[in-house]
Amino acid sequence: MQIVNDIKPITYLKSRAADVLKYINETHRPMIITQNGEAKAVIQDPKSYEDMKNALAIMKLLSFAEEDIRRGNLHSEEEVFESVEALLNK
Repeated sequence: MQIVNDIKPITYLKSRAADVLKYINETHRPMIITQNGEAKAVIQDPKSYEDMKNALAIMKLLSFAEEDIRRGNLHSEEEVFESVEALLNK
């Protein structure tokens, strides 16, 4: 993946907005928009954005789980199912 091709100045976005939207929706690659030579924004298609958010949420849950393991906050499978059954029976 060559990110260099996905970096465009804001003038490119202004003059070719429809082309930019078509590109990011077809390729699912984000585009970095620069202003005065500095990165100022990233444009991404909705599906890729949603996938990224979901992946980050899963990573966050894994991080919490790893922390529980480090602290010894563990429960057996049997304990978990018993507590779920108790909640369902309420």
